[in-house]
Amino acid sequence: MTDIEKQYARTFASPSGKQVLAHLRLLTIERIVGPNITDDELRWWAAQNALVHQIENFIKRGNNPT
Repeated sequence: MTDIEKQYARTFASPSGKQVLAHLRLLTIERIVGPNITDDELRWWAAQNALVHQIENFIKRGNNPT
């Protein structure tokens, strides 16, 4: 676990942090895109999803004491 992972865990542990993370998930991972999405839009959406997943992984590692 690195210091930055601890910082992510600490930041997103607060009620406000949890609300922000939930909002990011709504905007990205939980968003349903239709079949008419363009290739560029799909790539942008996938990149946003990857960033939110990265944040969630930092939080998980920051909460893991090993």
